[in-house]
Amino acid sequence: MAEVKPFRAVRYGERAGSLDSLVAPPYDVISPAQRDELAARNEHNVVHLTLPDDEAAAGETWRRWREDGTLIDEGEPGYWWLSQDYVGPDGVARTREGLVAELAAESYDKRVVLPHERTHRGPKEGRLRLLREVQAQLEPLFFLYEGAPPARRPDRDPDLEVEGARLWRIPPDGIAEAFADRQLLIADGHHRYETTLAYGEGTPVLAVLVSLDDPGLMIFPTHRVFEQEPAESLPAERLSGDARDALGDVPPDQAAALLYREGGFELAVDGNQLDVQLVDRLGHEGISYTADWDEAVRAVDSGEAEVAVLMRPTRIEDVFAVAQRGETMPQKSTYFYPKLVSGLLFLPL
Repeated sequence: MAEVKPFRAVRYGERAGSLDSLVAPPYDVISPAQRDELAARNEHNVVHLTLPDDEAAAGETWRRWREDGTLIDEGEPGYWWLSQDYVGPDGVARTREGLVAELAAESYDKRVVLPHERTHRGPKEGRLRLLREVQAQLEPLFFLYEGAPPARRPDRDPDLEVEGARLWRIPPDGIAEAFADRQLLIADGHHRYETTLAYGEGTPVLAVLVSLDDPGLMIFPTHRVFEQEPAESLPAERLSGDARDALGDVPPDQAAALLYREGGFELAVDGNQLDVQLVDRLGHEGISYTADWDEAVRAVDSGEAEVAVLMRPTRIEDVFAVAQRGETMPQKSTYFYPKLVSGLLFLPL
């Protein structure tokens, strides 16, 4: 069973400054230049903790901020409801909602929490040093579950609000029990979840739990851009009509992708696998990623790249099916948008 609990949150106090100057995207999507801009925006911005000059300094900063009132403790443990308004890469406005809770980290072999993407050792080593120094979960992890949510958005003004994200404290009635027989799928945060397991099984993570039934839940495609022609190739046919329509017309049980070279599109189709597994055969040499179809095409047209591989979004049901079989998918198989905001709530260990 998933061990979901209310938690006594730590959050920014009034002394820290305006909330919009304190929050940031997750650490792993922030460029060095963006990190510097965020750090200069406010001396208390969360990147001073999530992307510190060194891990020991982050630990000292965390303790100092808690002592001087920059960070304050909530009076009682509780759950929170998160609502995020966003406009996706497809230009459509949506709202995604979920429950914020403490979740005990359990090893994958227990089949309570399931991964769907492969991880690399390097990022986890730095995150483990940071976790040991700060002894707090600084950023939320994103999980999915099947079934209706056990709570809903309160009909009142939010307790916290910034950058399209709104948070409400909510009562605990029936929430823990609702997750007793549910499997959870990691949507975003594999490296940080596995870092927590390395710190110690049973250690809590700060979790945002979103139902598959939520109408604002979307997976967007991550297109591949190759600086040079990949060493491997895919069997493909030249297209003369609309490329987007041709890709969309391929049945979902067949793997497909578009290859764009020198002003022309080719359609690659191969059954019995997922789109991302098909494309992964091209390798990863000289590869970059973008969620923007037009940006991928422009990279080829401008001569910055030789091949763009345009993708369909991975279906949520396929992600769950892969995870439930105990398999993992290539990195960048899923692109959940928007990213969760860092700096709204913290979970001390």
